[in-house]
Amino acid sequence: MSVEIKISLNKGLYLKEPQDSKLGRKMIKHSIMLIEKFGFEAFTFKKLAKEINSTEASIYRYFENKHLLLLFLVNWYWEWVSYLITMNTMNVIDPKLKLKIIIHSFVAAHKENPNVEYVNESKLHNIVISEGMKAYHTKDVDSENSKGFFKSYKNLTTSVSKVISEVNPDFKYPYALATNLFEMSNNSIYFAQHLPKLTDISLKENKVVEVEDMLLYFTNKLLKK
Repeated sequence: MSVEIKISLNKGLYLKEPQDSKLGRKMIKHSIMLIEKFGFEAFTFKKLAKEINSTEASIYRYFENKHLLLLFLVNWYWEWVSYLITMNTMNVIDPKLKLKIIIHSFVAAHKENPNVEYVNESKLHNIVISEGMKAYHTKDVDSENSKGFFKSYKNLTTSVSKVISEVNPDFKYPYALATNLFEMSNNSIYFAQHLPKLTDISLKENKVVEVEDMLLYFTNKLLKK
């Protein structure tokens, strides 16, 4: 029996909850497709309206601008990864095994299927890899942070930092390592695909196992007592 998953996000990201209507879900689905295909800079509400056979005005009833739409999508992904980690570590006691599962979740979240037909996890993962930093590397980051727009990301890294501290209570930088593991999981894939001189890994047949191995290597070295 399939179970539909509803990802709850900060209400400040949207004017009207898109997940609650057919048109809104259509916007999410096709915005992911367009951004993944053409890039965030080339993406416009005009193009989205044409894609879903609607109007720009209807899209503006859901999202104030395309930046907030990108933030919505990236937040959805952060929450999805957190959900995967929670489910996959639910009955795991050993912190080292927990951390290994977390790292696997970072690099393989796009392979999972949450039974949400309007979100293509693989394409959304590509967006997070290539466009994700644009969601928070902005002039308005402090203002948006005060509104809680990055709470999902902070909750994700906090939960990971706690596991890191369980592995090695004396490690001084659990938050920094948690954040870097997540960012490295995405940046390493991007570099391997586009700037191979910036990384030592290669993606054979689009498999990310080498990224996972690299992250495990770093954590084992850093957290070794």
